[in-house]
Amino acid sequence: MKRFFLYLVSVMQACAGEYAILDSGFRVYSERHEDLGAITRLHTKDGSVDLPSGQIRAFEQEEHVRPVPPETELQVAVPPAPSFRVPSPLELIDAAAVRHGSRPEFVRSVAAVESAFRIDALSPKGAIGLMQLMPATADDLGVDPRDPAQNAEAGARHLRELLLRYKDTRDPVRLALAAYNAGPGAVERYRDIPPYRETQDYVERVLRRYLRELK
Repeated sequence: MKRFFLYLVSVMQACAGEYAILDSGFRVYSERHEDLGAITRLHTKDGSVDLPSGQIRAFEQEEHVRPVPPETELQVAVPPAPSFRVPSPLELIDAAAVRHGSRPEFVRSVAAVESAFRIDALSPKGAIGLMQLMPATADDLGVDPRDPAQNAEAGARHLRELLLRYKDTRDPVRLALAAYNAGPGAVERYRDIPPYRETQDYVERVLRRYLRELK
C-alpha cells in the first residue's frame, strides 16, 4: 500500500503546472507552454494566452503535493490559486502585431495616436477601443471591438491588409495609414492621401511616433 501511495504522488507531480516569470516581475500560471518563436503560448484551464517571448524571463515548475509522512495516509496539498495577470494594452498590441507579420513599433504607434492605449476610448464618430475600430469595420472582421484582445487583433490585421493592398504604390505606408483613418474608399477616390486636414495630420503623427519608437 505504501508503494502505491508513493507511485500516486510521483504521477501527480509529473502533472504539475508551471509559472511564467515575466520581466515585469509578474507570474502567470499555466498548465504548459508552447514556444512559437517570437510568441510563447501559455495553456491554462480556461484556454490559452499568447505573450511576446522576449518578455518571459523563465519558467518555474509548480509543486502540487507535500511529501507523504511515513506510515500515514496520503495527504495531498491543495494547489495555490492561479496567479494570473491580464495582459496590458501594450502586450496585446505587440502580440497581435507579431502574429500578423507587422513591426510591433508600427502598430503601437497607430494605437498611441488612435487611443493613447485606452481600452475604453470612444471617439465622437463612434470608433471604439485601443485601435479605434468603427462598428462596421469590426463587423466585417468578425470581432467584438469592446474586447481589448479582439480589438488589438483586428486592428493589427486590418493594418496588415491595408499595407498589402498598397504595397505596389509609391508610398504604401502613408496610403495604408490614410486608409486606416479615412477609409480605403477615400484613398481610391483621390488616388492619394485624401485632402482632409485630419487625415493628413494623422498620417504624419503616426510616422513621427513610429520613428521615435524605433530609436
